[in-house]
Amino acid sequence: MSARAASRLISLGFAHVYRYQAGKADWFASGLPREGKEAHIPRVADVAKRDVATCRLDERVGDVRDRVGDEPLIVIDADRVVLGLVGRDALTSDPATPIEHVMDPAPVTFRPNLRAGDLPDYFTKQGVRHAIVTTSDGVLVGLIRLNPVEDG
Repeated sequence: MSARAASRLISLGFAHVYRYQAGKADWFASGLPREGKEAHIPRVADVAKRDVATCRLDERVGDVRDRVGDEPLIVIDADRVVLGLVGRDALTSDPATPIEHVMDPAPVTFRPNLRAGDLPDYFTKQGVRHAIVTTSDGVLVGLIRLNPVEDG
């Protein structure tokens, strides 16, 4: 919608007006609401675990060991942009080691609009057990696991 149309809607009292220019595909990839024939199909944003353990790049291994449970630790910046991933094995190093030195700087990520049913085949073919869901700008949405019962 144009800036003029958005401004006019606001002046008419509409509280939630979005001026979005990137297009429909990016709208969906950002995890924003969907409509239409396929709106009911589960997407990774619908099934991603959003309450995940995170840390900052400037933290040390000793600072974050207690945050890691069954899932990896996601390294984010102040804007929640994903910078990397830290597994449990990486946290066995010296407590003074910077997270930046033990993280995987290129973790597998998916956009929120990917169909959830497409994941098992990808996970099997790539040999991965989890993936991070991010917006098209790299902002953390959540974590997807292949099989929460067996992953560990």
